[in-house]
Amino acid sequence: MAGLYLNEFVVGQVIRHALTKSVTESDNMLFSVMTLNPQPLHIDFDFAAKSEWGKPLVNSLFTLGLMIGISVHDTTLGTTAGNLGMTETVFPHPVFHGDTIRVETEILSVRESKSKPDRGIVEFQHRAFNQNGALVAKCTRQAMMLKKAAA
Repeated sequence: MAGLYLNEFVVGQVIRHALTKSVTESDNMLFSVMTLNPQPLHIDFDFAAKSEWGKPLVNSLFTLGLMIGISVHDTTLGTTAGNLGMTETVFPHPVFHGDTIRVETEILSVRESKSKPDRGIVEFQHRAFNQNGALVAKCTRQAMMLKKAAA
């Protein structure tokens, strides 16, 4: 698996993920419809044109999911037992159709589980930026990570 095990994470490590994505109108519309979110700022071009933004905003929960999804291959693919929580999630700059998102992940803490010897908890801070370098999302996430089995 491509993900890292608990004992492979180092506090302070920053992973700059190679995978990027340009967000399309279709991404935004499909996500909004699939999640039953009728917010006109996301799906109504006429309404959004009259807003302070002048165009549709990408659904912030799509941005959150994309940010974490981009990080998976380099961090948790096949090596996690599950997410424990997300805190301090912010969206300091809007995402628009056509923006290209890149992500970096910093390892904030690593600790062994007190009750399960084969795993532990890693605290990640994910940061997403648009093509101009503007921070568009940031989230602190805790995940239960498996330890690498002894050889």
